[in-house]
This record gives sequence, structure tokens and C-alpha cells, in this order.
Amino acid sequence: MTSLATARRTGLPTRGHNRRRTLAPYAFLAAPMAFFAVLFFYPLVQELITSFYTGPRADQFAGVSNFTRAFADANMRHSFVVTFEFAAGTLVFSILIGLVLAAMLNARLKGSVIFRGILLVPYLTSIAIVGLLWRNILDPQVGVLNRLLVAAHLPTQTWLNTSPVATIVFIAVWQQVGYTTLLFLAGMQGIPESYYEAAKVDGASPWQRFWRVTLPLLAPTTLFVSVIGVISSLQEFALPYLVTNGGPGDATSLYVFRLYDVAFTFRDFGYASALSYLMLIVILILSAIQLRIGRRDHGE
Repeated sequence: MTSLATARRTGLPTRGHNRRRTLAPYAFLAAPMAFFAVLFFYPLVQELITSFYTGPRADQFAGVSNFTRAFADANMRHSFVVTFEFAAGTLVFSILIGLVLAAMLNARLKGSVIFRGILLVPYLTSIAIVGLLWRNILDPQVGVLNRLLVAAHLPTQTWLNTSPVATIVFIAVWQQVGYTTLLFLAGMQGIPESYYEAAKVDGASPWQRFWRVTLPLLAPTTLFVSVIGVISSLQEFALPYLVTNGGPGDATSLYVFRLYDVAFTFRDFGYASALSYLMLIVILILSAIQLRIGRRDHGE
């Protein structure tokens, strides 16, 4: 009691006050941790358990046969290859176009603020609207593009049959490039002007300044865009589902689209769970490789 009274008289924190201060952060973290435990960690563990079972109700223990089955499944191998083609195309074109547009906007041209807002519209638009919009635009019978070709007395095209993977890559880039551009623009605007002034003094041309100053200093932004882009593209489902329905044939049957088909058409939830975990492993490996390369380039 004496020490408590002394602490109160001197204004020093009491033991109970220290305990409350120690427990307060955990109390604030309790709600989000409960949220993640119920809606993230529990389904993750449950899906891992399901991946070792088979049957319509996933009630027959199958060991690792669902995982080995995936490697022997020609349809899944095809979907895996198509998914990587889609991811590579989307990532490369998003980065290249984003860099060019960011460099133009960084030059503070007239109307760049308005153009910046226009670029973000596709990214902020619901993917369902984007998919249905482009499905109507590319429709061979009533699509806007073919109507324009008819008006110009040119032959119409079956856009979704000629090069379906390139088509969904184009749509994905169209939607994502605004976000990529703003990330690169933020990175460019964070580069100190003194670097460019020093390069000018050394006689560097605008292209040399971009190549030797801007690009190296944008490496962290490029790494972030690459990691996020790869993760997003490997999990793409909405575009092939809404625009091509995986066709023609199975030309645009991306991995997650095929996984959805296995789970909800064939009701093979055990196999679908195993497929989802295999993709998770692939994403983790690719992300680790990208981060390792990024750190090595920075000398870490």
C-alpha cells in the first residue's frame, strides 16, 4: 500500500497501470485476429485436410493421391501452361506500358491530371462489368468492333477465336495498366531532382537519364509491381469465365477456371483442394525468387 500511495503521489505509473498498457495492444489485435482465424486460417486448414480425401463428399481418405493425380492430368498441365502464358504477357505489357505512361505523366504535360483520372477508371471498375463489357464489344455478331469494320467495308473478325489468350491478356492489361502507371509515377516522383541535375552536368541525354537514373531507382517499385502482378495473374478467374467461358475449346481455361470446374461441375472437392494448394506453393516459390532477385540487385 505504501508503494502504491507513493506512486500515486509522485505521478509514477502503478503496476496495474503498466499491466493495462501492456495488455491494451493485444485487446486491439483480438478482433482482427479473430477475423483472420475464422475467415482465413480455419478455411485454409480445412482445405488442407480436404485435399487428402476424395469422393463427392470428400469422405474417402486418399492420402497424397490427389496431388500426384494433378501431375498426371493433361488438362491441368495445359491449364498451367496457358496460365503462365497469360501471366507473363500481362506482366510484361503492364510494366512496359505503365513505364511509358508514367514517364509521360511525370513530364507534367498539360492535362496530365485528367489523364491520370481516366487511366484509373478501368482499374476501379468492377471486373464483372469489365468482362461483360468486352464480351459485348468483341461479339462477332453485334460487337462494336465488327460493326466498325462493316462500316469501313472491311471483313469482320472472330476476335475470341483467332487469338483468345492474347485477347484476355489485352483486356487484363487494359484494366490494370492505370494502377501500374500510378505506382511507377509515384516512384518517379520520389526520385530526388539532384540526381537528374548531376546527370545533366555530366552531359547525359534524356534517354540516358531515364536508363541510368530512373530505371535503377525504380527497382523497388518494379519488384513490387512484378510480385503483385504475378500473384494476381496466376489467380485470374473472372476474365476467362465472363469473356470466353474458357474457350474456344479449352484455349483460355486458366488454372483457377479449371479448378472451379473440378470443384463445382464435377464436385471433386478433394482434388480441387489439392490443386489450390499446388498453386499456392507455386506462388510462394515465385514470390520468394522475385524477392531474392530484388534483394540481390540491391546488394542485400
